[in-house]
Amino acid sequence: MTVLDARALNRATLARQLLLDRADLPVLDAVAHLCGLQAQEPQEPFIGLWSRLRAFDPEVLSGLLTGRCVVRTHLMRRTVHLVTAADLVAWRARHDAMLRQRVLGTYRRELEGVDLGELAAAGREVMADGEPRSMGDLAGAVAGRWPAAGARPLGEMLVAGLLPMVQLPPRGLWRTRAGVRYALVSSWLGREIDAPVLDDSDPVGQTLVRRYLAAFGPAASADLRAWCGLAGLPAAVSALREELVAFRDERGRELLDLPDAPRPDPDTPAPVRFLPAFDNAILGYHDRGRIIDEAHRGLSVEGARVVLVDGRVAATWSVETDTVLVTPLRRLSRADRDSVAGEGRALASFLSGDESDRVRIAAFSG
Repeated sequence: MTVLDARALNRATLARQLLLDRADLPVLDAVAHLCGLQAQEPQEPFIGLWSRLRAFDPEVLSGLLTGRCVVRTHLMRRTVHLVTAADLVAWRARHDAMLRQRVLGTYRRELEGVDLGELAAAGREVMADGEPRSMGDLAGAVAGRWPAAGARPLGEMLVAGLLPMVQLPPRGLWRTRAGVRYALVSSWLGREIDAPVLDDSDPVGQTLVRRYLAAFGPAASADLRAWCGLAGLPAAVSALREELVAFRDERGRELLDLPDAPRPDPDTPAPVRFLPAFDNAILGYHDRGRIIDEAHRGLSVEGARVVLVDGRVAATWSVETDTVLVTPLRRLSRADRDSVAGEGRALASFLSGDESDRVRIAAFSG
């Protein structure tokens, strides 16, 4: 079985994630290809798409949100993702049990004695008028029935675990600050989520596996599990195995992939890319060594924005007064600093509406 080293996996990831070459895809198609973008920080998906698409217009993404073609919702790993409306409708039921269990993992003691079926029915009754509500307002409306539980646990269980909900605009629009208001998927999209499929071969899981590999492969079952939060989708993987190809990584793990998916030459040059906080190019794997050094792994869950140099995390970045500030994690060559500065200027211009292209790269202090 062919062994793929970290550099080969890195280039495959960059190609699948549209980070090796910016793509000409329409914004909606890009969101679908990427299986959504993690979006608990509302402005970060705009940066993620700017780094992946040619001539990206952020107002197009805002229009897709207000046009109800993409939505913000709790889905993979119980984190807020920006996904297409079609994917939410198709995938949500497959994530239901995981979402409930993850909320219970945080609030099991507080929710002890709460009948989740009754709580879901109470929440639906409150939301039946179609009016958007904050989590606090929804929790407050039902808290009288379960006073011992507390509003926060009840609210989290309702909006992230029990009821298919979306976060409504203006939350998530370009250069807009807004609180979180929720509506039922059925109210916002005018259709219910697809019913669970009772089939031992897990057809929805098979779709998730194919889509994940197209955007993240080659990958191990543990990587798939880390991305979606589901339990590895063994039935789906088993049903698909004959149509997939297998490799091994340097640790001996089996990696599965779609046979015709791109696996570029490991020596393919990789351009500098600025990634937003919580980008799935990093978080979408259990083994993140293909793109980030173990010493810096913590950055990926701390919300640090990172810079890829030669395909790997080499710096963090932030913005201060219309200036992109870059802090290297290792010593950069002069050519690398020039490339980082060039991409940083382009990013500063994007973020400031062409009012600034200032970038400052700190000296490496390690």
